[in-house]
Amino acid sequence: QVQVVESGGGLVQARGSLRLSCAASGHTHSNYAMGWFRQAPGKEREFVAAINWNGYNTVYSNSVKGRFTISRDNVKNMVYLQMNSLKPEDTAVYYCAAGRLSVATSRVQDFPSWGQGTQVTVSS
Repeated sequence: QVQVVESGGGLVQARGSLRLSCAASGHTHSNYAMGWFRQAPGKEREFVAAINWNGYNTVYSNSVKGRFTISRDNVKNMVYLQMNSLKPEDTAVYYCAAGRLSVATSRVQDFPSWGQGTQVTVSS
C-alpha cells in the first residue's frame, strides 16, 4: 500500500500561482504512475493531471493544459503540481493519488491510493 500526503494549498488571487507537493511512501511507488485530481463543492471528483512512472509522459485535462505542470522526483519520493494562471474555477480540494499502472491515465479507478487532499481557493 502506498501512502500519499499533499501540501501546498492555500488562497491565491486569480492569475496567480501555487505549487502543490505530494510525499509518497510505501512499496515501490516509484514504479507506478501518480496523479492529481480535484473536487469542487457539489461536483464530482475530476482528473487534473497524471505522470508515468519515470516522469517521461504526462497527461492533462483540457481545462488545465498549458497552465499546470505535473512532475516527479523519484529520488525524493515527491510529486508536484505547478499551477499557473489560476482561475476562480480552479477552486477545489486537490488530491494526490498513486496509481496501479506504470503508465499515466486519467481514470479514477486506476488510482487506488489517495491522500486527504489540500484546499486551493482562487479569488477573483
